[in-house]
Amino acid sequence: MLASSVLPTPSIDPIHSINPAVIGADLSDCCGEERSPAAVSSVCLDKPLDWRGVAQIANGARLVLSPSARSRIDHARALVEQIVERRIRAYGVNTGVGALCDVVVSPSEQRALSRNILMSHSVGVGEPLRREETRAIIAAAVNNFAHGHSGVRLELVELLVTLLDSGLIPEVPAFGSVGYLSHMAHIALVLIGEGFVRDDTGRMSAAGALQRLAREPLVLEAKEGLSVVNGTPCVTGLASLALARTERLLEWADTISAMSFENLRGQAAAFDADSLALRISPGLSLVGAHLRALLADSGIIAASFGRKTQDPLSLRTIPHVHGAARDVFATTAEVVNRELASVTDNPVVAGTLASPRVFSQAHAVGASIGLAMDSLSTAVAEVAAMAERRIDRLVNPLVSGLPAFLADGGGTCSGFMIAQYTAASLVAHNRRLAMPASLDGGITSGLQEDHLCHATPAALKALEIIANAERILAIELLAAAQAYDLQPADLSRAPKTDAIYRSVRAVISQYRDDRPLAGDIAAAWAFVHEANPGF
Repeated sequence: MLASSVLPTPSIDPIHSINPAVIGADLSDCCGEERSPAAVSSVCLDKPLDWRGVAQIANGARLVLSPSARSRIDHARALVEQIVERRIRAYGVNTGVGALCDVVVSPSEQRALSRNILMSHSVGVGEPLRREETRAIIAAAVNNFAHGHSGVRLELVELLVTLLDSGLIPEVPAFGSVGYLSHMAHIALVLIGEGFVRDDTGRMSAAGALQRLAREPLVLEAKEGLSVVNGTPCVTGLASLALARTERLLEWADTISAMSFENLRGQAAAFDADSLALRISPGLSLVGAHLRALLADSGIIAASFGRKTQDPLSLRTIPHVHGAARDVFATTAEVVNRELASVTDNPVVAGTLASPRVFSQAHAVGASIGLAMDSLSTAVAEVAAMAERRIDRLVNPLVSGLPAFLADGGGTCSGFMIAQYTAASLVAHNRRLAMPASLDGGITSGLQEDHLCHATPAALKALEIIANAERILAIELLAAAQAYDLQPADLSRAPKTDAIYRSVRAVISQYRDDRPLAGDIAAAWAFVHEANPGF
């Protein structure tokens, strides 16, 4: 079979292991709707979403507001109206923003303030975010409003949900945020008939999109301009996607590393359960169990028993490195879920209609999630860096015991020689990207905002590192499959690694320098990105 960059439609959802407590079957409980099991998956926003719910919405599920969420949103709006009526001083409601926080804004100017905030904060540059990234941010923003402390009108939130349902996704430039402002400003522009949206057919004006939806542009009321740009929806939305992709990547990393370990005749004692139990790490224990299952009944491993005292670190420390990354993943997931459960607006409204309260604080600053994204980036980059070391061992005849560079034939074929260069380049790029965004600092708004956490940039570069890591693993997968083709015929693969090998060979044939290898790498990336690693 010839290699192909077009794979069959995968049989599993790209975002897997979704928490059933937030989708489909529970809609009748929290949203008062009955749905058949065949209905399009939906996420009901009653209690705060978790990262899996946000990722599900990002990838196409419907977002449905529960009655209690609607009630909380309405109550918070009523509090804002009381604050305006009683002229209780509140940042961004009846004052300017940033360094203008002490400038009082009259009731007649509050609509203009809200609109002007959107205009002045829409400063993004660069290529637009991908569709699923913008959907994730919108889902996280709706989640934040549904806490009932922001004070936007229900009709504003419903219009955001309508955009998700319609597939008319705001065009949001990727760069320009030191924390959270510009991305949400570009999303909110669409609500007032400004900016642009994209759908499956291309680009259109926001005004045209609202006409298609038979909706009038909103006129923003007091506080709404600030609320729609504030908080941490940008980083929590992007972080939820990063977690979903990392979860899949780590499963593939275990699977592909097992294939390389088998090809390189590793000593299975490195994965002994009693030995690994001496180091306390949930991730290490899990990876060790995965590797033992993957390599069970391997004829290649059995034939290699006792031939070496111990393997190089890129082989025998797979449980330790992958396990450490899984532990970081678990911690990051906890941080993101805490962030989604938190109120991250500024100011926050609370209390009763008789006694409304305003808290002007720094809850919109995403220090904890920025640090978590930096940590996840480093963990993924390390997993990918070790994968590149295994690729090098597979192609190096001095250590692999296989033909040089896994090439077919003599010196006329280069095989995977230069593919290893590509992996090394991506590892180096990840190393540059993994520098912590949290330490970048900076001073903005006339010294009023004199410490910056760069949480959203941390999430954006985490997504880039994950994409590079997927490509590195794709190259390792190709090299491992090629190495199997070159093993002696009388040595059998483990049943589980054999199943992966056969799945790869169903779409990508053995490489013989007979086509550009870039096409194989693209096809292998698609396989890693979409297919089921077997767990």
